[in-house]
Amino acid sequence: MAVNTLPKHLERYVVEQDYSRYTPVDQAVWRHIMRQLRAFLAVHAHPCYLDGLVKTGIEIDRIPRIDVMNEKLEKFGWRAVPVSGFIPPAAFMELQSLGVLPIASDMRSLDHLLYTPAPDIVHEAAGHAPILVDPAFAHYLKSYAQIARRAIISREDMNQYDAIRVLSDIKENPGSTTSQIKQAEDQLQNVTSAMRGVSEAAILGRMNWWTAEYGLIGSLKDPKIFGAGLLSSIGESRAAMGSTVKKIPLSIECINFSYDITEQQPQLFVVSNFEKLTDVLDELTKKMAFKIGGVESLEKAVLSETVNTIELDTGLQISGMLKSIKVVDAQPAYLILQGPTQLSLDGHELVAQGVDCHRHGFGSPIGRTTVEGRDGKSSLIHLGALSRTEVSRIGIQPKEKVILNFESGVVVSGKIEQCTFSPKTDRLLILTLVDVSVNLGSEILFDPSWGRYDMAVGQAVSSVQGGPADRSKFGDTDDFTRKIIPRTVYQDSAIQRHNLYQQVRALRESGPSVDLKLVEKLLAAISKDAATDWLLLLEIQEIAEKHFSPSLAKEKILGVIQTLLAKIVECEPKSASLISDGQKIMHLESQR
Repeated sequence: MAVNTLPKHLERYVVEQDYSRYTPVDQAVWRHIMRQLRAFLAVHAHPCYLDGLVKTGIEIDRIPRIDVMNEKLEKFGWRAVPVSGFIPPAAFMELQSLGVLPIASDMRSLDHLLYTPAPDIVHEAAGHAPILVDPAFAHYLKSYAQIARRAIISREDMNQYDAIRVLSDIKENPGSTTSQIKQAEDQLQNVTSAMRGVSEAAILGRMNWWTAEYGLIGSLKDPKIFGAGLLSSIGESRAAMGSTVKKIPLSIECINFSYDITEQQPQLFVVSNFEKLTDVLDELTKKMAFKIGGVESLEKAVLSETVNTIELDTGLQISGMLKSIKVVDAQPAYLILQGPTQLSLDGHELVAQGVDCHRHGFGSPIGRTTVEGRDGKSSLIHLGALSRTEVSRIGIQPKEKVILNFESGVVVSGKIEQCTFSPKTDRLLILTLVDVSVNLGSEILFDPSWGRYDMAVGQAVSSVQGGPADRSKFGDTDDFTRKIIPRTVYQDSAIQRHNLYQQVRALRESGPSVDLKLVEKLLAAISKDAATDWLLLLEIQEIAEKHFSPSLAKEKILGVIQTLLAKIVECEPKSASLISDGQKIMHLESQR
């Protein structure tokens, strides 16, 4: 897809897939994983999975091209873009809310064949994309993202995200030491232990984990897999089908279950059908700050210590970090924001109301007020409910002095410089004053020496949601940090190994006739330079069994391979199951 069709603040996460980065080893790892997954998931995944692989442009024998996937996904109302590794949750969710699937273009290493802690193209492409061909699931995923992007994320969430990203990158890097991994693990543990509560973003994260990532569908006795975390990991998908993993009917109660990304999950949730996912999401949405507003939502924003958007009943949006609120009679009386603040309407920053004008913070009363008019009379009113004419009639106009006595006890006194009205409703949005003082009892909330005072007009807080209203104008925020995984620089030994894999691949794809002497020569080179590489040996075994008679293959090739594989298992016992699985798939496919 064209990058320039995305919002500007999301464009920076899109990278070039650069297909040349994938080594012959990467291609072999992809092929091995996908052959395993296809065989197992043909039985245990949702029925649309195999069809979805084809319809979304995912091949078994080679890493997919994301531009091809994008063309295929457009037929289902989705698009795809390549990204690099972890991208911030806020960016990921905003892309999905727009119907764009971010696909980590990096490929897991052979050492992390069954599972990688870092996002990669196996998980993002082969895991997430195939199920999107089901309309009910695609609707749920987009709806979920649209809700999740409005969730309030906490500073602690961001610290945990950074720690997870660092640990994942270190674990995936073959050059990392045991000490570095331990240090990163300890840092994640420290950050997690210090978390004071569960934010909205964390709750939505749990919902995503137990559905789109690790969800099962159907009956409790015979569930099928649809979660991307399971669809992209043969080890975890097998474990999920076992009796040791408890199966629980999906309900909103799933948000009470935390998860550990480094461990097998002790329980999984089973949804009866994809439509039910949306029902559970709707139930969860009713509890969120952007739906309920009021003091409860404001308190969530204060605890988060992040940038959020407070929307008043007039439609005015105040974006920034809410430091504190003054509460009178259980109602918000005054808002105090610190740092850059933005005032917007319908997601668009208002003229002269951006972070440059409110760089050091913002404060405003909320509620009804009495206005001392020209006739000396006053009445309790909601300024935001008055028309332009009615506002002028009570003396709210430029150059007039005004005293606003709010029902909460807040008093605003000063000279009006400007009135800003909504272009949609022609109702008052902002009252700009100079020589102004704002007090709540004996507490000074604004002093005349501080300069111009922009007062937000609103009787109530109708909504609070995560992030700024107009991200393109607000500027960088912590939840949208960017990191690009550097390109790997390979040593000569790795390059020689790549060459061996490429020669084996060329043999496999060369056609019906394969030269025995060429295979023997290649096996001799492998025995010398890559004798510990079980996957390379299995690929030679596959060629020999396919193209030569059993007796010839056994005499010239297979004996050497089995000897080398036995030595590998002796040194690395964990490789035994990988080798066995590879040989089973090889023989299964040869019988078709």
